Amino acid sequence: MTAVLPILAGVLFTAGTYLILQRALSRILVGLALIAHGANLLLLSAGGRAGDPPFVGPDGVPAGAADPLPQALVLTAIVITFSVTAFLAALANRAHRLTGSDAVEDDVEDRRIARERLEDTA
Repeated sequence: MTAVLPILAGVLFTAGTYLILQRALSRILVGLALIAHGANLLLLSAGGRAGDPPFVGPDGVPAGAADPLPQALVLTAIVITFSVTAFLAALANRAHRLTGSDAVEDDVEDRRIARERLEDTA
């Protein structure tokens, strides 16, 4: 079970990276969510075995306190992911209303500037 979670996190990272490299903002949004879920899974799997009591050992003898850092990091990641997801959803909605598509296009002005720089160096 301990090897399953990091492998699943890797699969989520891979699928999320593939989706982020697409042109549509909706696919970028889903890819970001997959990467965030993969990061949360990786943090929780690094936190240790689930189900152990945090303050008392298995034989009733007081043990060291559980490390709350992985849970705190996951909660912070959830909040940040939610805010970025809401922002990207608003961008995708706005792009769809203005252009009828949520695809990100190349900027013509950027191409012109790059072409001028190539001509200046040659």
